[in-house]
Amino acid sequence: MFEILTVCTGNICRSPLAQLLLDAQLAPLGARVSSAGTRGAAGTTMTPEAVQLATDAGIPLESAAAHRARYLTEAMTDGPALLLAMTREHRRTLAEYAPGRLRHTFTVREFARLSAPLDDATITEAADAAGPDPRDRVRAMAAAVASYRGVAEPLAD
Repeated sequence: MFEILTVCTGNICRSPLAQLLLDAQLAPLGARVSSAGTRGAAGTTMTPEAVQLATDAGIPLESAAAHRARYLTEAMTDGPALLLAMTREHRRTLAEYAPGRLRHTFTVREFARLSAPLDDATITEAADAAGPDPRDRVRAMAAAVASYRGVAEPLAD
């Protein structure tokens, strides 16, 4: 099993939507995806718009309706193999909480941009070198993606 944490501001729109979508795609691989917010009202449900986007993407209504916002804590950054922030501000907060985890911390757009030039063989090679533990394999994959920082073309503003 491996964990992924998604982070936004209030944990009522972006990060819970990312959590639900990633969980649906990665559950067969043994992933556990969670989300948190840097601010906001703990215990709040997802916005109706986010719930609609989730159900439009095939997420069961019960799953989207069950979400309750929670605050990001430093302890939440210890376990996940991959930390995905919705914005640079959220990534900065994650970096402050877990400076030793920068190789495993990305904005969603940054992760997409940096991983684009990597082919399946490169990612598989990095994961295989880490051994059989799923958490180690995902961390190695994230480190391979992070190695493209400063090499890949930056996003247009």
